[in-house]
Amino acid sequence: MRLIPKWLRERRRDPGRPMTMVEHLQELRRRLGIAILAVGVAAIAGWFLYGTVFRFLLHSYSVACLHLPANARPPGRDPCHHVFFQGVVEPFIIRLKISTFTGLALALPIVMFQLWRFITPGLTQKERRAAVPFVLSSVALFALGAFFAFLTLPRGLNFLLGFGGANLVPLLTAGRYISFVLLLTLAFGISFEFPLVLIFLAWVGIVSSRKLREWRRFAILFIVIFAAVITPSQDPFTLLAMSLPMVLFYEASIWVTRLMKR
Repeated sequence: MRLIPKWLRERRRDPGRPMTMVEHLQELRRRLGIAILAVGVAAIAGWFLYGTVFRFLLHSYSVACLHLPANARPPGRDPCHHVFFQGVVEPFIIRLKISTFTGLALALPIVMFQLWRFITPGLTQKERRAAVPFVLSSVALFALGAFFAFLTLPRGLNFLLGFGGANLVPLLTAGRYISFVLLLTLAFGISFEFPLVLIFLAWVGIVSSRKLREWRRFAILFIVIFAAVITPSQDPFTLLAMSLPMVLFYEASIWVTRLMKR
C-alpha cells in the first residue's frame, strides 16, 4: 500500500454527503492519474507491437497507391509499400506515437471505467451498477468507429491522391501519414460514442425522447457539419461513412430512450 502514491489511493468518505469542489478536483486527478498510468503501461506492449501496427496502418496507403496510374506512383522498386522520413529523430517519434496510440487502444476499458467512476459519485447505487455495460458498449462503439475509419480510408486516400493526376507524384512522409491515420481513427472512434452520450443524458434526465424527436432536423444538420469539420481528409467517402452511422445512432437513441421511459 505504501508503494502507491497518496493521491492515487481511494479516499473514504460519506456517500450521503455531497463532494466539495476540492474533493472533485482530487478525484479528477486520481482518475486521470490511473488512466494515464494504464496507457503508459500498455504503451510498453505497444512498443513491441510497433512493426505489426505500422504495417497495418500502411496497408490503406498501399491499396490506394496501387490504384494510381503507374506514372503517378512514387519512384522506387516497390513504391506503394514504403513511406519516407526526413528528420533524424522522426523514426523514433513515429514509433513513440504508434506505441502510445496502441497503448490507448489496449487500455481503453480502464480509461472508460475511470471516466465512469468519476461521474458516478452523483448517481444512485443502482445507476453505478451500469459500469460494466457502459465500459463494454463504449469500447465496442469505439472499435466500430475505428473499423469504419479503416474501411473508408483506402477510398478516401484514392480520392485525394487522384487529384494529382499524372504530373503530381505522392511522396508521403511517414510522420504526416501516421498522424493523419491516427487522427482519423480517433475522430471516428470518438464520434461513434455519440449514442452513448445521448442515452446517458436521457438516463440522468437532461434530455428525453420527445426532445430528441423535436431536435431531429437540427441534429442531422449538426452531425453533417461535425463530420465535415472533424474528419482530416474531408472527402465525400469519409464524410458519408461518419455522418450516416451517427444519424442512425441518433434514431436508435430515440427508441432506446423511449424503452427507458425517459
